[in-house]
Amino acid sequence: MPETMLLIQMLLVLLVIGAFAGVLAGLLGVGGGIVLVPAFFYAFQTLGYDGPQLMQMCLATSLATIIVTSLRSVHSHNKKGAVDWDILRGWAPGIAIGAVCGMLVVSQLRSTTLQAIFGVLALVVGVYMSFGRAEWRLGQAMPKGPLRLVLSPAVGFMSVLMGIGGGSFGVPLMNLFNTPIHRAVATAAGFGVVIAVPAVIGFLLVDMQMEVPPFTIGAVNLIAFFVIIAMTLITAPWGVKLAHAMDAKPLKRAFGVFLVLVAINMLRQTLMG
Repeated sequence: MPETMLLIQMLLVLLVIGAFAGVLAGLLGVGGGIVLVPAFFYAFQTLGYDGPQLMQMCLATSLATIIVTSLRSVHSHNKKGAVDWDILRGWAPGIAIGAVCGMLVVSQLRSTTLQAIFGVLALVVGVYMSFGRAEWRLGQAMPKGPLRLVLSPAVGFMSVLMGIGGGSFGVPLMNLFNTPIHRAVATAAGFGVVIAVPAVIGFLLVDMQMEVPPFTIGAVNLIAFFVIIAMTLITAPWGVKLAHAMDAKPLKRAFGVFLVLVAINMLRQTLMG
């Protein structure tokens, strides 16, 4: 297939993925990564890039987009005074260490192993989104001391294994420790920056031992990065408008079920492979 035709196909697929991820991010407050990773996986696989490092490329490219979207989100939330900088400063070093460890682990694993890990973690997130209750609590304030030393790297590590920002693990964690939801969402955007920046620097240096799409540096595909950023900037405000026009709770539960189905399908593919 001529490279020009392949690029056009890639662009069309990525435009649709970016639009969908942007609307969902604005509508449900979930990071685009939870949608982008499986979407990239199926898109690149369909385009013929099905190698042992395919999931590495999907995770790395997703995290690259999260740098931009999280910075924009932190800036917007901070103007409203919603970011809890005390939590962010206290948790950032551990999260960054966990993110670097996650990147080093991901760079050594084959695509099928990473699919299985993504499937299991996405299943957990999907079940929590479907059945979690806002009133559930593990404590009255975010932990410090030994518990923070354990939990903060875990957030960074698991997020990189899934190619996601701070929302999917950070928001439920802060909510369980009595942080108001709007404050948790705003602060988790800061987690996203701390997770994505060190991980992406590492992924840019990864040696890919497979055929990769055009304009790929290390494990990061630049075409996907720029198209997704452009589309999410356009469509995220649409999602926000929709969120204000309707009750997002049943939609969040529906997305949780959708995520569970995506996770099960990825696990099924891994077992069959």
